[in-house]
Amino acid sequence: MLYRNLASLALAGALAFGSTGCLKKILLNGQIESTRKASAALNSVSDYEVARGAAFAGLAQFEGMHYLAPDNANAQFLLLRSWAASAFGFMEDEMEQAEDLHGEDSELALYHRARAVTAYARAIHYGSTLLEAKHPGFEGAQKSPESMQAYLAKFTDKSDAEPMLWLAQAWLSRVNLVVADDILAAGTLHVGVALAERSVVLDETYNNASGHVILGAYHSRSKTAETELPLAKTHFDRALLLTEGKSLLAKFNLAAKYFCTMQDKASYEKLLTEVVEAGDVQPEQRLPGSIARRKARRYLGARRTKKCAFEANPANAAAAPAVAPAAAGDADDDKDDDKE
Repeated sequence: MLYRNLASLALAGALAFGSTGCLKKILLNGQIESTRKASAALNSVSDYEVARGAAFAGLAQFEGMHYLAPDNANAQFLLLRSWAASAFGFMEDEMEQAEDLHGEDSELALYHRARAVTAYARAIHYGSTLLEAKHPGFEGAQKSPESMQAYLAKFTDKSDAEPMLWLAQAWLSRVNLVVADDILAAGTLHVGVALAERSVVLDETYNNASGHVILGAYHSRSKTAETELPLAKTHFDRALLLTEGKSLLAKFNLAAKYFCTMQDKASYEKLLTEVVEAGDVQPEQRLPGSIARRKARRYLGARRTKKCAFEANPANAAAAPAVAPAAAGDADDDKDDDKE
């Protein structure tokens, strides 16, 4: 009898221990899922410095969640999106400030460039892991545009557009930053393009139609690729249509990429000025709007405008002067953004 009672107690203890472990896992997974849903609130913050601090603190939190739940897809997505967004919104911002103040080859500019490259690489790692977990074969599919498109065709859920978009942004941004030092990186551009294209097919409205903005910027990359420039404009026009003309990042990229390549100084300055002077047009997108305004001011400056070589085009001789840009490191000026 005693033996049977002890055996029963041991079995009950083992079951209780197992149940506790399962309960902890359920609670952790629930917390991560809730964190993913709540993380969208940061986009409504207009103060750039507050958002920057929160974003970097979030990275540490999400890395901790991933450490506790390495197979949790929500944690992997949070890390993919956060590393990609932080690299674009904050690290590249510091890089551009350093470039304008000290030169592109300055120690500070190269330091921030390396930070952004590393962040994009980390985002790519988590994004690749997500895709591989759902449909194995991501790395092997990268050998050609055709094989990449065939692989991505396996993803048919609307929600698949989300990791694809952030992975595309990280992929193309990283290539853009390293191509001067790693010419082979240019040979992988088709991977990022295919990801953006598939994301748009699955959900073209996701993240303020960012898929169209990414593709518009890509197809604007070179004036020698004149057959692609109409496609670039089509994507930018679609992004603005889907956002009712309110996406400031879409307008910034249309000016900084397309109108720069087209040597249209008047449209370039007009659109960037429009971004700088925009009010609280999208309360749920205040942070992206703040980032767009900072960039627009910078690209109205002499150093950035000079890169477009507008002076080489006689048609620009009579173009209206740009508004005076603010300092590179200006504080957030979205004075009306706290009004709902």
